[in-house]
Amino acid sequence: MTSPWPITLDDVHAARERLRPYLSPSPLRRYPLLDTLVGHGIAVYVKHENHLPVQTFKVRNGLSAVTALDDAARGRGVIGASTGNHGQGMAYAAHLLGIPCTIVVPVGNNPEKNAAIRALGAELVEHGATYDDSARRCAELSAERGMTLIHGINDRTVIAGAATMTLEMLEQEPGLDAIFIALGGGSQAVGAMTVTRALKPSARVIAVQSEAAPAQYESWRRGEIVRGVPVRTFAEGIATGQAYDMTFPALKAGLADFITVSEAELADSLRELVRTTHNLPEGAAAGGLAGLRRLAPTLAGQKVAIVMCGGNISLEALKTVLSG
Repeated sequence: MTSPWPITLDDVHAARERLRPYLSPSPLRRYPLLDTLVGHGIAVYVKHENHLPVQTFKVRNGLSAVTALDDAARGRGVIGASTGNHGQGMAYAAHLLGIPCTIVVPVGNNPEKNAAIRALGAELVEHGATYDDSARRCAELSAERGMTLIHGINDRTVIAGAATMTLEMLEQEPGLDAIFIALGGGSQAVGAMTVTRALKPSARVIAVQSEAAPAQYESWRRGEIVRGVPVRTFAEGIATGQAYDMTFPALKAGLADFITVSEAELADSLRELVRTTHNLPEGAAAGGLAGLRRLAPTLAGQKVAIVMCGGNISLEALKTVLSG
């Protein structure tokens, strides 16, 4: 029988060694006001991936993938499709290593993320109305130019990079009982399950998705990959319209639970994260808190981590959310 797990703990340790020269561990912090907000005697731990370069966990993914390439592949350059954060992670990695990088984004993509990608020296190509449109153009350009395509999800080195986050969390707080992760493509969640299965099987990984972009949840619920689901969420980092071949089997096999939350719950949790932590989360970064608040009665007295996966929210989106 084929294993549902695309990576092993050895892959995660290898990724961490590649990342070590470039990244320091992100903080895992407690906030008394957040504990009070969640209630039920839960100790809430916030993993601040927004404190990493380019303010997103996806810098782990990009660096892990790019540093795994041989010299010939680096010389040809790398290309990827993104709605922003994967692109920034790749662009940052390529900038550090001095290699060419092209990122394909949808037309009308977050202009601030576009500007950040360009500022890191990457070529930005705007194509299509959706991420899937951009991904198709990205594959065409990869073939035309001979550049290495780094998929944001279907890449073992990408997932191994994301998994280094959970390796850090268990070192920072070995007593964690559960981890809530906002689910986009699934690299964070599959990485988290890979690490917890090996090091702390009792720790539950719980996924959260928006009701306005439920493709992964519907796939998990039905037990098969669903594609072409409409995406209407303001949380760009989890605005995926399908499940993915490399991560779905592990999500199906290993998640302790999977819930959806409303856009209003996401927005309210974003405001509460600003109030209680004085950090700047993007929409996806509020997913963990929104999910925890929904399930808090079932986790009384436990140590629970949520992930502030990124801080790249546009000024206009932030104004809208903060205005209520």
